Amino acid sequence: MTDDRYSNDVLADFRRERAPKVLPKVSIDPGMVVEVIADGFVGALVRHANGVIELEDRHGRVRAFPLGSGYLIDGVSVELTKPEAGAAVARTTASGSVAAPQQRARTALASRIYVEGRHDAELVERVWGDDLRAEGVVVEFLGGIDDLEAIVADFAPTSERRLGILVDHLVAGSKESRIADAVSRGKYGKHALVVGHPFVDVWQAVKPQSLGIAVWPTIPRGTEWKHGICEAFGWPHDDQADIARAWQFILSKVTSFADLEPALLGRVEHLIDFVTVDQEG
Repeated sequence: MTDDRYSNDVLADFRRERAPKVLPKVSIDPGMVVEVIADGFVGALVRHANGVIELEDRHGRVRAFPLGSGYLIDGVSVELTKPEAGAAVARTTASGSVAAPQQRARTALASRIYVEGRHDAELVERVWGDDLRAEGVVVEFLGGIDDLEAIVADFAPTSERRLGILVDHLVAGSKESRIADAVSRGKYGKHALVVGHPFVDVWQAVKPQSLGIAVWPTIPRGTEWKHGICEAFGWPHDDQADIARAWQFILSKVTSFADLEPALLGRVEHLIDFVTVDQEG
């Protein structure tokens, strides 16, 4: 007999078919604590909309993740799913908040939120409009903040009549940061809150993925930013009507908070809390 070294199939053990592991399906529920297998992030579910959940950890950090597998609950690997059809589920607003029962908008509060321009106001309305009407908060746009100190002084905010201001491109060393600091140090600083996002323009607060692009184009210095963006995308940009049409296209891609960058989400929600919080004490 000869010894045939090749008579045995060394791959035979690898050909056993293994049935795919079926994960238990868990319907998402506000407040449930979830661990993300990929990086160990642990947080409570604070929002969900359009197939996206937001988890907040014990340090207050909020991150967004897609529904599906890749999560642990009490150490068990699960697949997170939407609440079952027919279950009593509270409607959520575009901001991810639980919607109040349908009712007429509240009488407007004396407090206000100011934003820099029309596009900022339209984006805030798109995502937080339901929440603002439920709270009775009016948003107004300024057309720029060069005269913000005088605008705040004219409003004369008090503990019962607060003013929140959202500023574009609020980064260290910028003109906007100097204006914001002056307001904070001024006579009305206790009752006027200036917060901002880091983007050159509020257009950038829309996630590029929501527009089907990887990143927003970089616009050279000296080129008006919106015109530069339209040119980079091959869109008309000869006049303000062209810019308005470009913005309406971008805005149409925003259906919920999941389409916006966290750097804007947190700032707007901070302002809403500031102008609606109980002022006693």
